[in-house]
Amino acid sequence: MNRKILRLALPSIVSNITVPLLGLVDVTIVGHLGETAYIGAIAVGGLLFTILYWNFGFLRMGTSGLTSQAYGRKDAAGEMRVLIQA
Repeated sequence: MNRKILRLALPSIVSNITVPLLGLVDVTIVGHLGETAYIGAIAVGGLLFTILYWNFGFLRMGTSGLTSQAYGRKDAAGEMRVLIQA
């Protein structure tokens, strides 16, 4: 049972980790260029990206319950309906 839960939860966990990792990688790479304005630009861009990501996160949160119900019923057409309606 625990492996099934982990298998279903893992994509959500990875999805939520990607936003902070994106900023970390950007700052790590740009930090070697030596210009502080570049890091400031990364901060502004990261802020805008985060705002857009979380504002459109309602699609992910709003459709995950419907998708999981269709998946549990083994209803592939229902899963596609949720995808198209989103």
